[in-house]
Amino acid sequence: MSVWGLVWAVFGTAAFALAGRVGWAIACGVLWLVATIDMLVVLRHIRQGPHYQPGPDVPPYRPPEGPGRR
Repeated sequence: MSVWGLVWAVFGTAAFALAGRVGWAIACGVLWLVATIDMLVVLRHIRQGPHYQPGPDVPPYRPPEGPGRR
């Protein structure tokens, strides 16, 4: 979804800038920035992997070991 928003924000910024609508171009530029930050946060969370958060009634456990984990 963030890629879709990013594409439309870039298109809107360019289209409004070419049409001379500076206010709308700035608004789309801000939306472009928000979509970029959102995409970076999503990618960071994907790279971190799953993080199961048990409740207080679940005893601690050893995390699974796999490639890149020690």
